[in-house]
Amino acid sequence: MSDTLGSSTPEPAGNFERDPSDWVTGDEPMTDAQRSYLDTLAREAGEEIPADISKAEASEHIDRLQQKSKRLSDS
Repeated sequence: MSDTLGSSTPEPAGNFERDPSDWVTGDEPMTDAQRSYLDTLAREAGEEIPADISKAEASEHIDRLQQKSKRLSDS
């Protein structure tokens, strides 16, 4: 059997975002890009985030801190 991508059953329309906790690699250490971006967002928010978090945890913190960021807000 050859390797494939995707699924034999299509996902419902508009279901492009996956919960980070469902990621196959979510428990791996965060990427260098996540670390850099999270460091910037955390400094702007005056927060400290542990440096040894997973990719999924980093993504959740990034999403949360983006909502707080004055640089990224619509106002």
